[in-house]
Amino acid sequence: MPDELPYEKMLQECLRGELRLVNAGLPRNRKSLSDLLDEEYPHVVCSDGSTHSFKKKELEYLASMVNIEEREALLLPLLIELGLPEAEAVIICKGEVEEGVISKVLNMPVTCEQGRIRIYKPQLALLRGKLKTTTQYVFSPEIVA
Repeated sequence: MPDELPYEKMLQECLRGELRLVNAGLPRNRKSLSDLLDEEYPHVVCSDGSTHSFKKKELEYLASMVNIEEREALLLPLLIELGLPEAEAVIICKGEVEEGVISKVLNMPVTCEQGRIRIYKPQLALLRGKLKTTTQYVFSPEIVA
């Protein structure tokens, strides 16, 4: 049993390193929906120096669901955390704006608990189908229940 502990620790360290590589394309900073709507070429700069561009059509779709104050509060891209168990994902949620938007997109009630909205694969497919450029995946070793 004591021999397994160093091995487990080594695996965790390797996994953390791999996840840093996989998540290198995450945005350095997210932008509000209202700021993105004002840009000619809406985008954010990613940690690896690349650019993540948004489709105007998706931004306008989101804008149609929220009022002007909520456009300021809604930060994009929405971050979807994938991990274990593989059957679910969570959307990182700062407040009621994200909860309302996700609820409208999925056409079902959702609840933000501890800064996260838990969804399942069918809802994830529907969400990504409608919000391909305004959402982005974050890979995690596990999703906390």
